[in-house]
Amino acid sequence: MDGLTRREAGALARLISWAEDRDPRIGEVLRRVYPQTGRAHRLGITGPPGAGKSTLITRLATRLREKGDTVAVVAVDPTSPFTGGALLGDRYRMTELAEDDGIFIRSMATRGSLGGLASATDEALDLLDAAGFTTLLVETVGVGQVELDITKATDTVIVVLVPESGDAIQTMKAGLMEIGDVFVVNKADREGAERLAIELETMLDLRPDRDGWRPEVIKTVASTGEGVDAVVEAARRHRRRVTDTGALAERRRSTLLMRLAGEARQLLFERWEEQDRGALEEVLDRIARREITPHDAALDILDRLIAPHSGGEGARRES
Repeated sequence: MDGLTRREAGALARLISWAEDRDPRIGEVLRRVYPQTGRAHRLGITGPPGAGKSTLITRLATRLREKGDTVAVVAVDPTSPFTGGALLGDRYRMTELAEDDGIFIRSMATRGSLGGLASATDEALDLLDAAGFTTLLVETVGVGQVELDITKATDTVIVVLVPESGDAIQTMKAGLMEIGDVFVVNKADREGAERLAIELETMLDLRPDRDGWRPEVIKTVASTGEGVDAVVEAARRHRRRVTDTGALAERRRSTLLMRLAGEARQLLFERWEEQDRGALEEVLDRIARREITPHDAALDILDRLIAPHSGGEGARRES
């Protein structure tokens, strides 16, 4: 615990590993530090592969440090099919940041989680928040799916695109138009950057403002640092705006509801699996034979867990 409050890299890495591995010890740690969370500005950075997200994050972290912030970066990568770990390591990216004691970097594997984020991302962010980092940067996998999870884990979402990202209509179809609070047209020294920025502005004219905020479109060349200050200031303006209107508190409350539901589902299933692994295999066999639907099987699992505590027999659903 002392290592966490002192922001010691080794202690932080170990605790995040406990969260990823669902080590029983992490529950007590989170219980003790949770009252100290909620202070950091959580920034999500998402966008298609090759948009330069890692380069932009490097520049953002450097600029934030110059402004006096302490910064933690959580880079969520695809899972290695061999080790189960992150396929892309932070030591191969963002190497410029490694020597700064005010910056912590951690790669996390998705481990099969959908939505672009690792399943333990929330716990990792809580730990880093409690450690006293003022800004948390979360980079998603960027595999092109609708990465709605990023809106549940962060306060401000930055969508990074490049001129080669294609027609803004396709961007909107990909879902990124709906989740972005700040849009960055990176590699703006390339042909087509101005056209993409104009298309984004036009699309945003059609999108209702959310939380009293109209998303900003900023052109950057992350490799040189051009436009990075504007991104930092836009993110800060967004947080001030949603804080002043009460939208941030409402957004975080909605996030907590979704997180609570996810935790409850996972814990219920794990509890049932621990109690009766043989029954789980039997249920899977029945679903595979089309004797029972997954929905009814889930209801049966719930009944099995609730019945011992309800004083009666659960209504077993058989087909």
